[in-house]
Amino acid sequence: MSRLANLHPGTGGTILLGLLPFIVLVFAYVLGSNTRLQENPDDKLLPAPSSFVDTIERYAFQEDRRSGERLWWTDTGASLERLLIALGISGALGLSIGLAIGAVPYVRSLLLPFVAAFGMIPPLAILPILFIVLGLGETAKVALIVIGITPIVIRDIALRASEIPHEQLIKAQTLGASTWTLSIRVLLPQLLPRLIDTVRLNLGCAWLFLIAAEAIASTEGLGYRIFLVRRYMAMDVILPYVAWITTLAFAMDYGLRRARRTFFPWAEAN
Repeated sequence: MSRLANLHPGTGGTILLGLLPFIVLVFAYVLGSNTRLQENPDDKLLPAPSSFVDTIERYAFQEDRRSGERLWWTDTGASLERLLIALGISGALGLSIGLAIGAVPYVRSLLLPFVAAFGMIPPLAILPILFIVLGLGETAKVALIVIGITPIVIRDIALRASEIPHEQLIKAQTLGASTWTLSIRVLLPQLLPRLIDTVRLNLGCAWLFLIAAEAIASTEGLGYRIFLVRRYMAMDVILPYVAWITTLAFAMDYGLRRARRTFFPWAEAN
């Protein structure tokens, strides 16, 4: 008798199973929306799917009367700019500090306890401090994301560095490699795929911190728009924006996954 754990779906089955939860979710929403709208045509909690099309057309393809901008793309551009800058800074800091911790024992003893303790600070708890110290501009929003995910990136990179077989380091030093050469030629190439993985895993947290910062102090951005219209219970705007954020996050995750496969194919088996 075949065990369920040993059965694998084919290509078509994999695609169908992957789509099934989305189909069920859409069906459940349409059913719930129709039920509520039949009882109360003015219900705002579960608006009809057709209202989403109207919202996207109004926000993405029509200019706002007050600003003259297409709000959908203005908000998207502002949020992506903040997010990408923060991810770039976090990746650079995480890789450099994590590499130093993994390569140099003195640096490990000096920084690892501090990074571990700093990573325990809830980033949203210090958001008011960031706004007081850095102001309400872009710097505070980017800083929140950096503070939120950089300690995690550092610790993950340092952990990966500690997992590299010690024999590789001994062989490199036997061949005359200095600490710098050891870090750049032996450790760094093996840490770059892990950096992509840890950034992927932290995308959800990065979006969370971004939305929180935009909701409190911003004049544009996806999070700002969602919290602006919530006072009117405009679910026909909130739900498309949430779906768009999810789509963007999924696209970024897919892009990072493709980059890993393209630039580090040797790491796919690890």
